[in-house]
Amino acid sequence: MSNPYAPIPMRVEKSVTETEDGSIRTISLSFPDGTAPFGFVPGQFAELSILGVGEAPFGIASSPMSSDMLDFTIARVGTVTTELHFLEPGESVGLRGPLGNGYPVEELSGRDLLVIGGGFGFSTLRAFTNYALHPGNRGNFGGITVVYGARNPGLLLYRDDLCDWASRDDMNLVVTVDRADEEWTGMTGTVPAAVEKVKGVKSVLGGRAALVCGPPAMIRYTLPVLADLGLAPADVFLSLEMKMKCGIGKCGRCGIGGSYVCTDGPVYSLERLRGLPGEFR
Repeated sequence: MSNPYAPIPMRVEKSVTETEDGSIRTISLSFPDGTAPFGFVPGQFAELSILGVGEAPFGIASSPMSSDMLDFTIARVGTVTTELHFLEPGESVGLRGPLGNGYPVEELSGRDLLVIGGGFGFSTLRAFTNYALHPGNRGNFGGITVVYGARNPGLLLYRDDLCDWASRDDMNLVVTVDRADEEWTGMTGTVPAAVEKVKGVKSVLGGRAALVCGPPAMIRYTLPVLADLGLAPADVFLSLEMKMKCGIGKCGRCGIGGSYVCTDGPVYSLERLRGLPGEFR
């Protein structure tokens, strides 16, 4: 039986600063020679560790269809994340994963999708969007609308992806910022307000589902908008990434009622969450 606490030694291939303030970076990791990349579902996460420093959970930000490398987007908020920010290509980092569930790709097949993210919570939604747009998967889904927001233009992530998605004619991209600067020519306003505009987007298949991840306030004010759009709680899927802890449900700190986010989540339908205590909010 393998040791669930034993990490895989991964190699840092690339580290990219995502935001103008330097607070968020994306690192790309490759598997060691002789180790086959593991499969995963968009929405799953992994624990990254640095020897002598500690470990922390992060959603996998790359698509399982993209390459043999894994991307993780990391906000510098503590000791572990600061050390991860300063890793250079060629250095090593430990990884345990993939962990948790993921977005229910089979259940989402054949439906129009609303992908709604805010701020740093967009990482696994980026993974899902690139998964759904892959030529091998695109035919499995109907219309895809991505609504993504940040506090200001300098905090928008994945600018190459945003440019690529904006150029496609098989999806609809809505990017908004709370506060514009003098160079911003896009939408200004909150994510829930931007989702309101989706009412005008024609449904391709008729059946819709929404994937949502972001700050709690964004989620709180987005859910009533989704209800107005006719989405039932069973059609809305949220990722509780902020509750992820040890990854295997042993420390107990991810517990909400009788469910453990690290093993039963982090992705839940809104229907199921409404049957759990409100402490996740």
